Amino acid sequence: MTRYYFYAFRTVTLAMWLLGATQSFAMESALALREIYMQRVDRQLAVPQQEQRFYAEQLIQQLHQAGLDHLHLPPQYVVLVDRSRHVQALLLFWISGDGLAEFIGASPVSTGRRGGFMYYETPTGVFDHTVANRDFRAEGTENALGIMGYGTRGMRVYDFGWVSARRMWKRGEGEMRLQMHATDPRYLEPRLGSVQSMGCIRIPATLNMLFDHYGILDADYEQAMTNGRRFWEIHMDREATRWSGRYVVVMDSNRAERPEWSPQPSLQMRMPKTKKPTIAAPVQR
Repeated sequence: MTRYYFYAFRTVTLAMWLLGATQSFAMESALALREIYMQRVDRQLAVPQQEQRFYAEQLIQQLHQAGLDHLHLPPQYVVLVDRSRHVQALLLFWISGDGLAEFIGASPVSTGRRGGFMYYETPTGVFDHTVANRDFRAEGTENALGIMGYGTRGMRVYDFGWVSARRMWKRGEGEMRLQMHATDPRYLEPRLGSVQSMGCIRIPATLNMLFDHYGILDADYEQAMTNGRRFWEIHMDREATRWSGRYVVVMDSNRAERPEWSPQPSLQMRMPKTKKPTIAAPVQR
């Protein structure tokens, strides 16, 4: 497929997603997002119920360790990421008013791998998504390898600020900018489900759009907009739910082998050779 037709196909795909989203109605139940997730997200994992319960318990435990009592949190969506190299998965939960963690859906991701300078291990912990670290949108520009590190133009980049993380190129810890974002649809998105990033959390483009359109992690943005603030990175045609959350929780299950529900992606496609970029682009994350 030529680059022109690839981008044309991708544009049509994203337009169809947005068309379907704008025709939806306001959710009357937080759990209605399950069906929307199944319809809108193209890369999904079929997580068995026993595993759903395991991760729900891990989520509650991680929140408690961060000083957040799930029984006193307002009902909201929470994102959980298992950075284990044998899992590499994101699981979306809804925490009810009774403190129950209800599974919504799951997709493959990529977290930090060993590499050269400036590669970090994605840190574990609870990360708060706030307006103190403003999000931005991908420009769709390519780096020297012809890769769009943040994905196609318009994809939202969720910013969690500077965090401490283990350096992968030498001993000790350093400061990295933790972000969650889409990635190059040709070369990197097919690799989701394996460790690939420089420390950030890479997610499928359709999942990025679901989070963005329904304001899944926008609780702090919603509050700020209620108080009169405006944000260029927030689309006005979005349909934020009443259960917007703010937390991304990263854990490591330290599994010794890969579970069947999280298959290893194919890594056969070769990365492109170095070329001169036509436009200056951000470093691949």
